[in-house]
Amino acid sequence: MIRLALPRLAMVAVLLAFSAVGLAVEAQPDSTQQIQMLDINSADAIAAALDGVGLTKAQEIVAYREMFGNFHSVEELADVKGIGPATVEKNRQRIIVVNK
Repeated sequence: MIRLALPRLAMVAVLLAFSAVGLAVEAQPDSTQQIQMLDINSADAIAAALDGVGLTKAQEIVAYREMFGNFHSVEELADVKGIGPATVEKNRQRIIVVNK
């Protein structure tokens, strides 16, 4: 009886190992997903679109834009109170600057 249990146990262990690997692969984000672009000169829904930017920081971005005019570069976003270079870099692929 022990002879039959060991091969079954080994088979179950192998299946579990492969299913865990399969789950890990499925959990990785799809690299073909499209990134939502955000024009920081016209967007008002900034908090929902940028990582690390909540409502207060989003309001600061809009206030900065209203006070100084449109942004001329993505880097200029780091001049906004509460937004640093790390936040800009984290969101660089999402941000565009459209000057009209």
